[in-house]
Amino acid sequence: MARRGSWKLRERRSPSNHNPAAHILPFEFISTRVLRSRRRMASQLNREAEYLEILFTLTLNPVQAGPAIDLVASLTPQERAEFLSLADSHHVIVRALTTVVEHATIQGDSTLSQWAAEGLDKEHKRIASALVYLQSICDELENAKCPTTVMKSLDHYPDLGSDLDLYTTAGEKAICEVMTGKFNANIEPRSWGDRLANKWNFSVPGLGESIEVHVQRLGQTGEHTTLARRFVSRRVMKVVEQKTYFVPAPEERIVVATLQRMYRHFYFRVCDILNSAGIIESGELDFEELKRATLAAGIWPGVATYMAIVSDHVKRYRGLPLALPEFVLAAARFGGNEIKPRARFLRVPVVPHGAALYTYQVTHAAFSGDVPGTLRLSLLPYLASAAAVAYKVTGSDKGVW
Repeated sequence: MARRGSWKLRERRSPSNHNPAAHILPFEFISTRVLRSRRRMASQLNREAEYLEILFTLTLNPVQAGPAIDLVASLTPQERAEFLSLADSHHVIVRALTTVVEHATIQGDSTLSQWAAEGLDKEHKRIASALVYLQSICDELENAKCPTTVMKSLDHYPDLGSDLDLYTTAGEKAICEVMTGKFNANIEPRSWGDRLANKWNFSVPGLGESIEVHVQRLGQTGEHTTLARRFVSRRVMKVVEQKTYFVPAPEERIVVATLQRMYRHFYFRVCDILNSAGIIESGELDFEELKRATLAAGIWPGVATYMAIVSDHVKRYRGLPLALPEFVLAAARFGGNEIKPRARFLRVPVVPHGAALYTYQVTHAAFSGDVPGTLRLSLLPYLASAAAVAYKVTGSDKGVW
């Protein structure tokens, strides 16, 4: 049976002990299945990049979102499901669909408006339920003399993430007693990285979101203790849907976003740009205080770079950058032009940029005499290698990170 496919020009040498030049194969057969797979991958990448453009426009510049609304209206049911899935991953379903409903209503597109309204209603119910649990958990921890701050999760509001992040200065024994005793929570298995960072995950019956508690430490290897204590000592109150929570001060909100994006995951979500732009534009952020705290922790270059990336994306979609001080821009190692969409997110190149930030941090810790921090950070390359091997063998790095 004849093989179906096409021929692609490629210089390929066949193994031989003779003259290699005589064995160059001018063409290589590419099967139809491989071609289709490559086209599907390229098509998926193009769609994700297009969906990200739509999400940024809907959330950062909703007034001029007309063309983006037209693109959403043109999507097939399957494509809309993919679009919503991506919006969920970027924690912007509510903010994106609110713009869709407003524009669709004005345009008289009842079908699009109803689709978006149904998505909003579902998400609003999920968030309302999660906030009730979150308030109860925070109240019980405070009553047990476990000072707790809600990190990241409420920055997304009116959206909410897929887990609820807390930081506490209390010990892990007290936290586990409250979570298991008051809420019948299950303690999730802990990875090597979780143990090093002293992070605990709990599943609470009836709550779809995981509770993630950072106990006395922050950072990929739990290297930050002094910086971490600021999340309780400088916390402020925030009211969300008639419920009151303790959240970090604006400076710590930028710090924790930087730790996540520039020192751990090495990718940005739409919500990161949107949330941090809101903090900077609020006028509440003390740039000098932020610099002072993060210089001491060895992460000021990462913080400055994070804010520069946020500003560059705001400029791309609104036309004007954020009003960042010159000393922030001068300290930034690179900008938004280095961040590219790949595999659902906006990726920060680990090499050279992530590696350079890590090298600066561990060098700073060593020269500052922070022996515990230096030792913890020195474990990171080994953890990364173990995670890469685990992912290659099992398809998951969960047991490591």
